[in-house]
Amino acid sequence: MKKIILIIVLCAISLLRTSAQDTDKNLARVNKIQGIEVYFMSEPVRQYTVVFDENTGLKMTSLITGGLVTESVADKAAQFVKRTLKEAESQNVKVDAVIYTSGKKVIAVKFTDEATDQNRGMARVQKIDGTRIYVFSEPIAEYEVVSKKGGGFKMKSLVTGGLVNNSIEEDLKQFVTRIQKDCEDDHLQLDGVIYTTGKSAVGIKLKQ
Repeated sequence: MKKIILIIVLCAISLLRTSAQDTDKNLARVNKIQGIEVYFMSEPVRQYTVVFDENTGLKMTSLITGGLVTESVADKAAQFVKRTLKEAESQNVKVDAVIYTSGKKVIAVKFTDEATDQNRGMARVQKIDGTRIYVFSEPIAEYEVVSKKGGGFKMKSLVTGGLVNNSIEEDLKQFVTRIQKDCEDDHLQLDGVIYTTGKSAVGIKLKQ
């Protein structure tokens, strides 16, 4: 009987450890842009209330260049944040962070719980085609880089002369697709893709 109880306890501990490890793989610490936390393709672990949302307009860089030079994800994100902060200032409201999940829209939020060292800037990342995507964020779990890929011309902008640009999600999907192919060709394990700035991203393997 004691042996059975011991086995049950050990199994429970093992399951808890596995669950914690899986959770850690989905957690990341986000960066700030212009002084506020940015959650792109991720969700804050803290509780929040939506202040307002802001739709994007035409991208001036692509309009000027006819679509041959398109903005990076970081450029687009900076525009979102700039417009959000400008709107917040005009409405005289406080904004703690912006959240982007898809399309061409972000929401501005204000946190309703107290910030701690454990939850400040902490996010649960989303996946694109089954691969975790860490945008302007750093995984909590340790990792090693296994692949790097740069961006290229965006076919949508080329075809439309820049009047229709890829969304951030579409740009990130291109990175993920290319890195997935590279890792598959080289028989490398791919657990996630990190994008920080510019027109390149890296594929990573999370350490156990």
